[in-house]
Amino acid sequence: MEKEQLLEKRIAVLMGGKSGERQVSLRSGARIVAALQRLGADVVAIDPIDLDWVEQMRAASIEIVFLGVHGKGCEDGTIQGVLEAFEFSYTGSGVLASALAMNKVITKRVLSTLNIPTPDYLAVDPNQSLNLQCEEAVNRLGLPLVLKPASEGSSIGVSIIWELSELRRVAHKTQHQFGEILFERYIQGQEVTVGLLGIEETLRALPVLELVPKREFYDYEAKYTEGMTEFILPARLSDSLTDQVQEIALGTHRAIGCWGVSRVDMLVDTDGQPYVMEINTLPGLTDLSDLPAQAAAAGMSYDELIYEILASAPARFAASD
Repeated sequence: MEKEQLLEKRIAVLMGGKSGERQVSLRSGARIVAALQRLGADVVAIDPIDLDWVEQMRAASIEIVFLGVHGKGCEDGTIQGVLEAFEFSYTGSGVLASALAMNKVITKRVLSTLNIPTPDYLAVDPNQSLNLQCEEAVNRLGLPLVLKPASEGSSIGVSIIWELSELRRVAHKTQHQFGEILFERYIQGQEVTVGLLGIEETLRALPVLELVPKREFYDYEAKYTEGMTEFILPARLSDSLTDQVQEIALGTHRAIGCWGVSRVDMLVDTDGQPYVMEINTLPGLTDLSDLPAQAAAAGMSYDELIYEILASAPARFAASD
């Protein structure tokens, strides 16, 4: 579709929602709306926290939906399924890829099947004793270890645990708050992330970004508080390791079945071995987010980034016809 023709479409930016990442989504959405307006698009912002959000879109004759939402209920295939049911074209990955990527346990199972490196883990069985599983996790994975909700984004609910007694206490609290949880081997090393952009033959890895948080790890506060994380672009990796990290990111994107845009977060240990931590199908697009910084390092303006993501929506639906 030609650029002028695409920008004549009536576009909705979905932003907000009711996940734990609502405030981040509102920041992403505001920037997306401003970029689309600069591009000359006919755009309206819609918050899916409103029960009548689908009716709002139908009343506004929306033709393309730009997803600026994040987190559970927004990034896990739920909204994507609603949009497909009402035949709205939307940005980002489809229902299956979104659901797979949001669940860290399922993601790990897919990656392991394809020999894509990811840290060892233990998924918690809700039908078994949590205290016994804490002991098993320590025996199998060692200390410290990482405790995570299986289906949250932005490092919400993630803890690094140093003692078994602490693990039992935090595991019970995290399971009560988030439901499905997992234990993961702690990897000491560089935190890096790779943005993926494009479709089919245009799919490419953006420059590798190294993150140096001023907290224990790249948690929610470090992600979204100005000055709490140093961005190093390009990452302090050798050329060969940079290529390897980018290839692993591309492999992860393809393995999950993502479309248009994603971001793969990794840790590179002290021996130079990269491990995939997770893949984000709707990366943040705020002024402090990783993906826009990587795009800028590749020579793209924020508006160019937004346009390319937008253009991937009708292309995906055309490809599925």
